[in-house]
Formats: sequence, C-alpha cells, structure tokens
Amino acid sequence: MAGLQAPAGLLAERLGERGLLAAGTVLSGLAFLFAGAAIGFLTLALCLFVAGCGASVQHPLSSSVVARAYQNGRRRAALGFYNFAGDIGKLVFPATAALLLALMPWQWVTASYAGIAVLIALILVALLGLTSATHEEAKPRDPPAARNLERGWGIRDRRGFQTLSAIHVIDDSSRTVFLTFLPFLLTAKGAQVHTIGLALTLVFAGGAIGKFICGMLAERVGVIRTVITSEILTCSGILLLLLLPLTPTLALLPILGVVLNGTSSVLYGTVAEFVVPERHARAFGLFYTLGSTAGAVGPALYGLASDMLGLSATFVVLSAMIFITVPLAQILRHSLSRQCPHPSRSSF
Repeated sequence: MAGLQAPAGLLAERLGERGLLAAGTVLSGLAFLFAGAAIGFLTLALCLFVAGCGASVQHPLSSSVVARAYQNGRRRAALGFYNFAGDIGKLVFPATAALLLALMPWQWVTASYAGIAVLIALILVALLGLTSATHEEAKPRDPPAARNLERGWGIRDRRGFQTLSAIHVIDDSSRTVFLTFLPFLLTAKGAQVHTIGLALTLVFAGGAIGKFICGMLAERVGVIRTVITSEILTCSGILLLLLLPLTPTLALLPILGVVLNGTSSVLYGTVAEFVVPERHARAFGLFYTLGSTAGAVGPALYGLASDMLGLSATFVVLSAMIFITVPLAQILRHSLSRQCPHPSRSSF
C-alpha cells in the first residue's frame, strides 16, 4: 500500500481518478474475499499483498479529488473531514468485525467486508460521476508557465513543497514511534494489558477528532499557527507523560491524540498550494509515500536509540525531534506568502 501510492498518482493521470479509485477498491475487496478461502500462509500473504496494492490508490487519489473539488473553497476543512471519516472507519470496522466473529467464522466476516468494498466501489463511481471535479475540467487553457509545470511534477515552489514534506516526515514518523513505545511506557507505570488497550483506544479516538478539529482550525487561524500550536502541544504532552502517574496519563492521552494526529490534516490540505491541479494525484502520491516510509522506518531507528539511551530518554529525543517542525513551519510561512501575495487568515 505504501510503495504504490506514487505510481497510483501517475497512473491516475492517464486513466482518470474515478475509474482507478473504483478499480482499486474492487481489487482490495476481491483480495479479501480470496483471503477468506486461503489454504495456507503463502496464499494468505499473497491475498493481503494484493489488497494492499488495491488500497494504495485511496489516499492520493481521494485527496486529489477532494482538493480539486474544494479548490476555491475550504479545502483544509474538507480534507480534515475526509481524514476524520477514515479514522472513524478504522474504529468502527474492526469493532464490528470483533462482534461478528462471536457469531460466525472469520472467513464469513472477511467475505462480508469484501462485499462491502465492492458495493462501495459501485457507489463511488455513481457519486463521483455527479461531481464536476473531473480530470479534464481541471486543465488550464492558456498560461505557458502552467503547461511547462505539467511536464514534470507540477510543483510551483520546490522549497515550499520540500519544507512541507520534511514536516510531514517528522510528524508521521513521530506518530508511529509514539504509538509503538507508548505501551512500554504504560507498562513501566504499572499498566496491565487491558489498560494498554484502553490507552491506545483513547489515543486513536482523540486522533480521529483531531483530524477534523485541526482542519477546521487551520481555516480559521491559519496553517502556520495551527501547525506550530499542535506541534508544541504534542512536545509538551509527551514530556508531561513521563512525569505523570498512570491514571492522569490515561486522562491526558485523548487530548494528546488530538494534537498528535491532527497536524496531518493541515499538512495534507497544504500540498495543493504548491502543485498545479493537473499534478495533484502524483504529488499526493509522493507526499503520502514519504510519510508512510518515515512511519515504517522511524520505530526501528528509535528502537536502537532506546536500547542505548533508555525509554525515558527516547521520549525526550522524540519530543525534541517534533519541536524541529516549529522552525520549519516558519520557513513554510515564507513559501506560502509567495504563493499568496495577498495573504489571508486561512493561508497563515
């Protein structure tokens, strides 16, 4: 899923986003259908790999469709709601599956979800067919400069895109590192297995709400203010966790989840500021791939640091790394000012 996001963005420029989104969703559904009938580990692994291939189209192409549909509107709020909806799905679908597993074999549960995926693909084709956010309508008619950008990645401001990507890499890797090492911190505070499960649920619930809240907040107070505020609160919250006993820690986790996860919606919504509409799909694909790769590599690197420095010191290093995004956000401010000569509150 992570590795094919950028190729999915490139392929969408030839085949169109609507058809590729539907095809990817169907492919994932069919893969889960066959996974329910898998007769061994290798067959199951192959089915899951194919499901990941199909799922790779979701983030970049959906983000591109939303960004273009709200090109002249509240783009960050729309992308925040899109990401919020995804996190709700991550909470509701596994919980529903857990209930169904008490009533029927897992193969039937998997097949049911496969059927839902195919149904959603059909609905997707119908709904997107009613919108005006098509690939052809987004093409500029005249400016030669825009046509030159179309030949490459369509990035208007490379420094701005690189700075935004750097913030995204730090933000995404920090989130996965925190979620990986949080159970160890809770165990050191005396938490049992069921308490750790509750703690992670609180973080995820706060994170889902955070994606929506921060997307809306960026529209009101600006991108830079929202990013700086959320990242500083994340740094402070992580350091505070080291000092608190278990019960106050659990109370803090949903609040920390809001700022830990919410920044991502603001960053996603800003990608389109630096890329021409015709290259949104490939730019989002690259952007998501960078974050996914950082999220996969981060826990391994911090694991080595934890072996050398200890758990508490690793959380301090993590907090310091997150704070690097604050000066990066100031650099991003200058890039946004070049894209928006007449700055508005939603830009800064």
